[in-house]
Amino acid sequence: MRALPMTDIDPTELASLMCSRLCHDMLSPVGALSNGLELLAEEKDPEMRQRCFELLEQSAAISANKLKFFRLAFGAAGGFGDRVPIEEPQALVTGLLGDSGRIAANWAVSGHDLPKPAVKVLLNFAQIAIDALVRGGTIDIGAEVRDGASEIAIRAAGPKIAFDPVIGRALEGRLEPGELTSRTAAAHMLHLLAQGCGGGLQFALDADALVLGAVLPQDMSGMIG
Repeated sequence: MRALPMTDIDPTELASLMCSRLCHDMLSPVGALSNGLELLAEEKDPEMRQRCFELLEQSAAISANKLKFFRLAFGAAGGFGDRVPIEEPQALVTGLLGDSGRIAANWAVSGHDLPKPAVKVLLNFAQIAIDALVRGGTIDIGAEVRDGASEIAIRAAGPKIAFDPVIGRALEGRLEPGELTSRTAAAHMLHLLAQGCGGGLQFALDADALVLGAVLPQDMSGMIG
């Protein structure tokens, strides 16, 4: 089967699939909020009511963290400028990881900010890395601007790496007919972003680690709102 040329992808279909991805990821924490409210309305025991409040607070925090993350990873957050302070994506990834300690993140980012498209790539790479660590592990996140380009590298290491090769093909722009789905839409979006600014994405996978890399031109003003 031949890979899909970029012109074969309907922008409306891509937008629809991205919306489906957002709804899928938000369904669990929002559903937990709804269930918690129902339990709270029926529960009379003070200790159980306190437990319900704790669960509601947890679900609300998860929902808020995911919305903030997706707003910048997929949308037009990060202010009106072309660059984003590095503290913002760091806080978003930390919020996405939560307090379980299942996955630890190490950061090696030079400078105080990054171009907005580079931040979008970094956040989406982080999401892919987190999803790959089904049994926990470590993600190492590096980014710098060098020789007029933003360079991003993320390494996910753990006892089990789960990475769908179709997502890899989406990153490289090699999707085959029928492979553009809500699971691959974000990766395809990254490919379009990198291609549009003359950059490139790559990945490497072995039994112990997944490495994601990107090189993007520094001057990308006006590409992403």
